[in-house]
Amino acid sequence: MNRSATQVNFAAVLPKQPIQLAGSKFPVIEIARHRALALLSECTGDEIWSVEHCRIRRVPESWIDEDREAFESGFCSDNQTIYVGERQVNQYFGVRDVDLAVRIGRSLGLDVDRITANSLSRRGVVVAIKEAIMEGE
Repeated sequence: MNRSATQVNFAAVLPKQPIQLAGSKFPVIEIARHRALALLSECTGDEIWSVEHCRIRRVPESWIDEDREAFESGFCSDNQTIYVGERQVNQYFGVRDVDLAVRIGRSLGLDVDRITANSLSRRGVVVAIKEAIMEGE
């Protein structure tokens, strides 16, 4: 197979062993670093992922089981309302991407509580985790 100059063989640069979640209240879960980073890149802090979307994105099944919830819309302001596409819904069953970002941060060995202590929003939590990883914490 011919590779162009811009293609990268990630298997050659990624660690062979999966990263192990340790030192947290969550059970030990193994997830490869490249998989964790790919999932984190999709997190914004503003979304609820459906269980199906989580499975398509290969979120560990135990994470889905532990973090999935039924969320209810609030209609006092637009940021409390849950939308599926353009449609408002009263309830939605899934996993908040901020919870997924926190799990990913812990699985990569971050002290998530310290890193996110000054974050004022769900989006801020995700940004703080992403920045900590980019800074090599």
